[in-house]
Amino acid sequence: MAKAKKAKAKKKVTKAKKPAKKKSARKPNPSFMKPMTPSQTLAAVIGASAMPRTEVTKKLWAYIKRNGLQDRNNKRMINADEKLKPVFNNRSQVSMFEMTKLVSNHLK
Repeated sequence: MAKAKKAKAKKKVTKAKKPAKKKSARKPNPSFMKPMTPSQTLAAVIGASAMPRTEVTKKLWAYIKRNGLQDRNNKRMINADEKLKPVFNNRSQVSMFEMTKLVSNHLK
């Protein structure tokens, strides 16, 4: 019994941890949040309502994934279907980095 008492005595009493400080909310760049109106060719893909650039990108990626337009071998390349070809300057394939540049030409 003496050993059991010593074992209990050696345990340290842990203090309750303080809750972690909340980080300040990151503020997005106002130019990204400004509603932009898509051109008619882009509106055929994502819709005609005005939306921020971030939302345009989300909707475009949702369209690409829903229709399986990402190249199977090189995931960085996007294969254009009939709706996306006019947006991509009639190119059949563009990289995801070129895509954002080409899409920005269709936003006002």
